Amino acid sequence: MQLKSVRIFMAVAETGSFVAAAERLHTVQSNVTAHIKKLEEELGAQLVHRTGRARLTSAGRALVEYAERMLTAHDEALSLFKGSEKACSRLRIGAMETTTALRLPPILAAYHAAYPEVDIKLKTGPTADLVEMLMDGQVDCVFVAGRLEHRRYHLLKAFSEQLVLVGPKPLSAMPASEELLTTAFLAFRQGCSYRQRIELLLASYGVNAARIFEFGTLDAMLGCVSAGMGYTVLPRVTVEAHQHRFGIHYLELPKPIAEVDTYFAAPEPDTWTPALARFVDTLREAVIMAEPRHSVV
Repeated sequence: MQLKSVRIFMAVAETGSFVAAAERLHTVQSNVTAHIKKLEEELGAQLVHRTGRARLTSAGRALVEYAERMLTAHDEALSLFKGSEKACSRLRIGAMETTTALRLPPILAAYHAAYPEVDIKLKTGPTADLVEMLMDGQVDCVFVAGRLEHRRYHLLKAFSEQLVLVGPKPLSAMPASEELLTTAFLAFRQGCSYRQRIELLLASYGVNAARIFEFGTLDAMLGCVSAGMGYTVLPRVTVEAHQHRFGIHYLELPKPIAEVDTYFAAPEPDTWTPALARFVDTLREAVIMAEPRHSVV
């Protein structure tokens, strides 16, 4: 069913005349007749009574509702990709729990203020899950720990984090290996890059069989650390933002383990919707304001 045929059908329905429909669409009557006949053959039903004034049959009246939705969706799609300010659209973002809690809110707020018509959907998860979501087309872009070594993705170094060891009491030094062997660590589920840093940290102290409990939310993890259940490793800015709520403490870690960059990743720019392109512009401005030396790669 061609959209041109549907549009001609709607012109006939609205004007009640093949002649008037042809005049509205700047075509000839024979062309209008041919398209209506083609529609009727495709649908296997007569759509218009041809005796006297062109009147819709019951089948024709049933088609009107669908035709209106088809034409509206078509026009909205054109408006979306032509960058119309009035066009509604969506933006699906994937991000780590810690990034969502602290880094993203001001950027999302600025984006929403500039483009309130965009419907924003945010999914959280560990880095491995987020990469899989991006590859499967479940999200338009992601914020993940570390650089993705894949040419199909457009990357922007968004934030630099310093990971710290978090515990329920003040820490003046790294706990002894004996304590690490018997103490639980709290982390997000498998695929979380910070969990991998926990394993690297413990391995550097000769601990290869630590107990790691999985948590689904940041608040649950920090609450359990505060209650003395164990240690965790998180970005320092995240810990500092929540210290007043949980009474937790932290210890700086060696640079090779502590330093990690958060990257924004999305498919190549020629595949972006206007909503995604505008979000990248908003993010780029935020990155430049925070750390002028960051660059797109």
